[in-house]
Amino acid sequence: MSDILFKFGSYHLPERRHITETDRKHISAVFHQCDAGHKGHLTKEDLKVAVVSLLGYKPTKYEVEEMLRLADEIDGEKCMTLDHFMNVMSSKLSLVDKDDEIRQTFMVFDTQCRGFLTVEDLKKAFSQVAPHIATHRVETAFREVDRDGDGRVSYRDFEFMMKYYLDAL
Repeated sequence: MSDILFKFGSYHLPERRHITETDRKHISAVFHQCDAGHKGHLTKEDLKVAVVSLLGYKPTKYEVEEMLRLADEIDGEKCMTLDHFMNVMSSKLSLVDKDDEIRQTFMVFDTQCRGFLTVEDLKKAFSQVAPHIATHRVETAFREVDRDGDGRVSYRDFEFMMKYYLDAL
């Protein structure tokens, strides 16, 4: 199956990604965590928190209204049931661009905006988020990702590593 849904010139939109059972369980867990008072539905405020938790951004008023447009009305207020939440969030998750996630992750490591990473960049990042990982392991991982051995991990090297890892999952 092609990985291109639509192509125009040199620009293309990626195909929607498949929603896995793990994704469905995560969506359900977020619903239940954000269902304040365990009412069995999400209010507008609950929904905003759920979107932040699941997708990592605060939705606009328009986006919230659109998500609630077809929702049930309970006590005069639009509320989202688990089934509706599963459908809406599955659709949104299927549009998440893995390449964008990889770019964002690379930018977190590339704190000096040079377009490449050094072993020092990785050591600094790992010392902050995973201080229990030994320095020699970080150096070994860096050498594996630095495919051309120039002491720098380019975005292409980083992307290759991330895609290889994501495909292996």
